[in-house]
Amino acid sequence: MKENIRIKNKRASYEYFVVETLVAGIVLTGTEIKSIRQGKASLTESYCAFKGHELFVREMHIAEYIFGTYNNHEPKRERKLLLNFRELKKLSIKVKEKGFTLVPIALFIDEKGKAKLEIALARGKHHYDKRDDLKNKDSKREIDRATKY
Repeated sequence: MKENIRIKNKRASYEYFVVETLVAGIVLTGTEIKSIRQGKASLTESYCAFKGHELFVREMHIAEYIFGTYNNHEPKRERKLLLNFRELKKLSIKVKEKGFTLVPIALFIDEKGKAKLEIALARGKHHYDKRDDLKNKDSKREIDRATKY
């Protein structure tokens, strides 16, 4: 059973400079994992936050499972992330610094069938940084177009 489910947060690369990435396990219910396997999840507005000494992902939308009856889940509930204590401690120190935040980059299913969330320690971009990125992307596209023919 080889599944290539990889749901990306395209907005994160536009909004943030990625400093460091980590892969975390995620606590899900049965209907949530079934929806993810169907590709019905969105990371666009999601972010990670600490509650006590635990890390949670908030505003991650996982659509309700079609065949889930009364057992269905709430689409935008908080979901706990599974990391080592050392990793959590390191991240909490970094997040307390000014300008850093934790953003989910990708949601995927590994070779064992477990859902994993790739999170990034990121710093927000300014308006002029976003314009520079768009300008670089356009010029790269033009160069690729010119070399293609």
